[in-house]
Amino acid sequence: MRPHSLPSDIWISVLQYLSVGELANLSSAAKYFHALIHEYGWKLYLRNTPRKTWSLFKSMQLWSAHASVRYHTEVDRNWARPHFVARPLSSKWQGKLQPQMAINKSRLFVAAGSTIYSYTFGHSDEGRTPGIQFECAYMTHKVVQASRDITSIQCVPDGGFDRTVYVGYADGTLERIVLPACKLGAPPAVIHLESNHREKRPYHGTDIVESISANKHHLLSLSCNGFAAFFTDSGTDSPPQFLELNVRGWTTHLSDRYAFLGTSSLTPLMVYTINESRLSAQPAHVLTSSTHDDRPRASAVYGISSAPPSSPWGSSDRVVLSGWYDGVVNVHDLRSARRDGAGALYPVMSMCDPWLPEPIYDVTAGGSSGCHVAAGTARHSLVAFWDVRAARRGWSVHAPGNDPSPVYSVVLESSRLFGATQSRPFVLDFGPGARADVYPQLTRPPKEEGLKKRDGSGVGFYVTRYGHSRA
Repeated sequence: MRPHSLPSDIWISVLQYLSVGELANLSSAAKYFHALIHEYGWKLYLRNTPRKTWSLFKSMQLWSAHASVRYHTEVDRNWARPHFVARPLSSKWQGKLQPQMAINKSRLFVAAGSTIYSYTFGHSDEGRTPGIQFECAYMTHKVVQASRDITSIQCVPDGGFDRTVYVGYADGTLERIVLPACKLGAPPAVIHLESNHREKRPYHGTDIVESISANKHHLLSLSCNGFAAFFTDSGTDSPPQFLELNVRGWTTHLSDRYAFLGTSSLTPLMVYTINESRLSAQPAHVLTSSTHDDRPRASAVYGISSAPPSSPWGSSDRVVLSGWYDGVVNVHDLRSARRDGAGALYPVMSMCDPWLPEPIYDVTAGGSSGCHVAAGTARHSLVAFWDVRAARRGWSVHAPGNDPSPVYSVVLESSRLFGATQSRPFVLDFGPGARADVYPQLTRPPKEEGLKKRDGSGVGFYVTRYGHSRA
């Protein structure tokens, strides 16, 4: 068949169903197809295979669609091996902290103690891994006290400046903070946040603010005593809505239509619907960790996240990930009909490490082809990974430094996992060409760590594989 025997719009419709290899082969078949694929094919592929790319956003705005696809393809190969570079993002902190992270398209914020560390994402030439640089540190309090430690942090939209966050503290304070800009060209500095950059939200009294979630202009905060506040950041005077759960609160997650609340109780994961900027008075769904009709038993949910963007269930806000005290990561689909006798929704998939049934402190999704799940566990600075397309074959890796600590917070995008232990933040980078100068220079530069290559080069890195899943 001649290329011109069909109109171009028909060929363009066909291109959206082709894989990377098929697009590459067709591109080399004729000049007509080469031009058509470079104009439309690679863009269609990127649109149909969504990935989280916070730290890559600036670079991919400058790259061609073909260069972006090539980069993602190399990242996918590194995930399949797996092959990555592991690096700490800072020297070891003083003391044992419980850090939390927040991310947007310009920065990674790591909140530890009473300090917010800001890391900026650079841009790079086509096909090269963009750099991460330490920008500055923001001090929220001049006197270090445990009651003033930051316990939660969340980025919110601010017109593209990417400097606005909500911060929760151990003393119950909830603040909206606009972080001041650092001086261009100046060495990294410590900036004390003055009152003109801060706006308090007196919603939680003196109870620890355990979690803050955001979706567009909506926010949801939860205190340790199970008191939740649902409010907006739109600048209006609309009052917040409060929920009293009367159980120990841990974590939250917001989507377009649902608010998810993780607690310690007989029903530790509850779902409320969002209608006209208000939460339903009662839970619309109760999600259980059990896969059969067991008697309900108390448990806890410490981490909640959206599902992988390219998972078999589709990119839907009705699919949610959760990390449980018993070491299991569950996937629930609110569209499922599998429920127990009390109406609680069974998971459609459960994943765990059979050799390390430790509590899951945080969960996140992304990775290769947007199909991976990562979980921060309670001991040995261990991060567990699963691919939902083959969830029986999981693997886990120790964070750089091997701190005897939980991984308190994790954020996963297509090529990088960011995490934080009690001693430092770190990154696992699956991108091509990641080198030492991509990362912040430390006071005492550590040896670059990564999975040992087959040819013997590189530094050995401890990776454990296992096979277990309940679906």
